[in-house]
Amino acid sequence: MSSRGRDLLKLSSIIVVAFGLGIAFASALDLPRPGRAEQSPRSRPLLTGQPVAVRSDGAALPSFADVADAVKPAVVFIRSEHRARPSQQMQVIPRELQPFFRQFPQRQPQFSEESGSGFIVSADGYVLTNNHVVADADRVIVKLLDNREFTARVVGRDPATDVAVIKIDADHLPAAALGNSDAARVGEWVLAIGNPLEFQFTVTAGIISAKGRNLPGLVDPNQQYSIQDFLQTDAAINPGNSGGPLVNARGEVVGINAAIASQTGYYAGYGFAIPINLARRVMDDLISTGHVQRAILGVGIREITPEDADYVGLHEIKGVVVNDYSGKNSPARAAGLQPGDVIVALNDSAVDHVAQLQQLVGFRRPGEVVHVTVVRHGGERHTYDVRLAQAPTDGEEVASNDSGAAAPKATEGKLGIAVEVPSADFLREARITDDQRGVLVSDVEEGGPSWGKLLPPDRGGPEMVLAVNDTRVRTADEFQRALQGARRGDVIQLRVFNVQAAQTRIVRIRVRG
Repeated sequence: MSSRGRDLLKLSSIIVVAFGLGIAFASALDLPRPGRAEQSPRSRPLLTGQPVAVRSDGAALPSFADVADAVKPAVVFIRSEHRARPSQQMQVIPRELQPFFRQFPQRQPQFSEESGSGFIVSADGYVLTNNHVVADADRVIVKLLDNREFTARVVGRDPATDVAVIKIDADHLPAAALGNSDAARVGEWVLAIGNPLEFQFTVTAGIISAKGRNLPGLVDPNQQYSIQDFLQTDAAINPGNSGGPLVNARGEVVGINAAIASQTGYYAGYGFAIPINLARRVMDDLISTGHVQRAILGVGIREITPEDADYVGLHEIKGVVVNDYSGKNSPARAAGLQPGDVIVALNDSAVDHVAQLQQLVGFRRPGEVVHVTVVRHGGERHTYDVRLAQAPTDGEEVASNDSGAAAPKATEGKLGIAVEVPSADFLREARITDDQRGVLVSDVEEGGPSWGKLLPPDRGGPEMVLAVNDTRVRTADEFQRALQGARRGDVIQLRVFNVQAAQTRIVRIRVRG
């Protein structure tokens, strides 16, 4: 071969190698390929289809469609039938006219229906739902995904947690898997499955947007020992979703859908579910005994405030404040806890907020001994052994008392309130005992240090201040003297009795700056 031919062969080899390297380099950079513009990164969507949940180990979780297919067979439609009896209809007629109406035949009982949701928790027909879905129903009908219908028996209801268990006579039913609501995280994907607005077996998606929400308006206000610890979600929930499951991306039930926050009664972006760990404990009691055995410490409690943490010397605003004892036989009182103490731990569990303490105590057994750690003024830390008592079913009556005399008003500028000694007539009519008598809060300065903390008569009062720090006060002069040493920025502790609610609580207020 001539030298020119060898040169041409070498040049051709170089061109071929360079072209191959160029293609490999372009592939590594994922550059657009000729004739495949639909595969260009610029035209490719960032997300294809629904979001994909990923486990902590990086493995992909099932799709929403897979989760819905797995869980829907365990979800049920519940119809509650109510009949108004003649005696109930007569109650709405004024008493003086009832004899007149009794001479006429009574109308037939009025009939009404309400609907909700639930989910099967055992193959032999136990169903978990909300108390308010089946409360006072004369007949409960359960419809399955395959359109079979059954008349259900109410096994038990717990108004304090809004949980109920019903039973249908069927076997080999698909049961929902129960997860761990304590492990649920804010931002985690969830599905709400139920029967909103008569649209049966509907699935909506969202995330858990908060935990530990308190909704006092959901449960019966007469339930003194209610437990409020709701999961908040933006998965669409509407009337009819109540009692249905809130499930995570693995298809495990983490909550029972129970309520929505809305001024119209329809979905407005916030739904609430009862954590399944709480519901499971209630369910086990209802199935085994028909009622819930709830233990108590025997104290009234509230959430901690920055003033509380400052007063007792806590660096973090975590804990639960003891307002008062629940009665003369309070286990906490017998053990040594005091109003104003901040509970920071129970046994080996740190206590951050009210719902957490309620659950730590409420589902232990009466008679158990727990170790309660408290912090009080000056940073004193004490641990008490408290033997839990059974929660009573009826409230205690407050005895009347005739003591007390009227006195002029006194204005306290440091706290922004006006106080006076209640009259004997007021004490008698309100049935105030000697332990509940103090100085009456007659006015609270709008925007002042006590605004929103103490309640005047027209805003939820009347209220009486029983003690300032540890000093008992019964007159305006005693109240003024107890505040003499308070300096600007100090936190003052008041023991306050609300006459309307018949409850005592601890209020801590920062002196006007």
